[in-house]
Amino acid sequence: MTKLLGAKRALMGAAFAILFAASSAHAQLVVNGTALNEETRAALASAYGAAPDGAYWYDAASGLWGVDKGPSVGRILPGLPLGALAATASGGGDGKLTGVFINGREIHPQEFALLVQMFGYVNPGRYWLGANLTGGYEGGPAIFDLRAAAKANAGGDGYNRNTLFGGLMSDGACSGYLHPSGATVMTGDC
Repeated sequence: MTKLLGAKRALMGAAFAILFAASSAHAQLVVNGTALNEETRAALASAYGAAPDGAYWYDAASGLWGVDKGPSVGRILPGLPLGALAATASGGGDGKLTGVFINGREIHPQEFALLVQMFGYVNPGRYWLGANLTGGYEGGPAIFDLRAAAKANAGGDGYNRNTLFGGLMSDGACSGYLHPSGATVMTGDC
């Protein structure tokens, strides 16, 4: 299990590096509305292989991240001090986008559709999501587990999913990321 979790962390870190190394249209790295200083950029470069330029959001409670105004596209280490997550990080914030808030951020319609696919329905409201990817209504106990739901939805330990930012796959032992440019990262027992 530890080997699999390590492989998944390495895959997400590699995907983070490839995805944003290819995208350098901005002059600085901005996370949660704040330009990162050189020390923080260097720490990210050390951990993920690149300190990409661009504007992103990051949820320190869950480790989810995405391009500013977009859906989550990956997960990195939770708890990094990268500023406060805004309700508007994925383009909403007024309750009109999806009406579903996770850790204060109104989720993007693509995330909403994925949750509906996983659970069958999603009630509008405010939810918390922890680093272990369990969550519930704000102030309440855990009532869902995203890992278990994703695993059940995929029919086992494996998955194969195309996203706006490339393809993700795993068979439980080997995990991979395919960037639209053709760059590929594989990790684990491949």
